[in-house]
Amino acid sequence: MCGVSPVEAASGKTRRRRLNGGSDRQANSALYTIVIARLRWDTRTRSYADRRVTEGRTRREAIRCLKRYVAREIYQALLA
Repeated sequence: MCGVSPVEAASGKTRRRRLNGGSDRQANSALYTIVIARLRWDTRTRSYADRRVTEGRTRREAIRCLKRYVAREIYQALLA
């Protein structure tokens, strides 16, 4: 629902994933804001992003992974 599900996007030699475009853009923006705030203040989030970058991913891809993680956390909080 928030547009953080990965969609394959390949062009020539480059294979990558992008975010699903058919979703709630406001929710996606809210997730981005949460992730950026966490990257600034939360050490666990910073270490996760650093680990992803050392694995060979870009910072943008690490943020996308974090957005999926935050979406799962928020969903579980809403169910409780």
